[in-house]
Amino acid sequence: MSANERRLVMRRALEACTLGEVESLPDLFTEDVNGWSPNLLVTSREELAEVVADREDAISDVDLEINALDVFGNKGFAEYRLSGTFSGPFALSEDTVVEPNGHELLLGAAMVAEFKGTRSRRSGTASTTPR
Repeated sequence: MSANERRLVMRRALEACTLGEVESLPDLFTEDVNGWSPNLLVTSREELAEVVADREDAISDVDLEINALDVFGNKGFAEYRLSGTFSGPFALSEDTVVEPNGHELLLGAAMVAEFKGTRSRRSGTASTTPR
């Protein structure tokens, strides 16, 4: 797989996860994908799909802006900004739900991915504090 093809997969993976496109995940992530961010840990594509589906209702009017994206060998790096309206409940855990307030969210983040063949098998995201 070429670096350009991996860049495209990484871009689509960011779009699918931030825009709630669960149906795209099998084309972008391995079945045993490991992913993390400040408030989640997934160890399978099934778990990732659940998280993506749950978040779809929490933020509406989502806009994704990818500022930088590059691939070196089997690793990819992206810097992006996500904005949207906090319009639905956001479950941090089974016991903790943050109720929506209708405010605009702006989140700056960076993502690192490791590829296995044509899909991402590891992915991590670090983000700044939303405003």
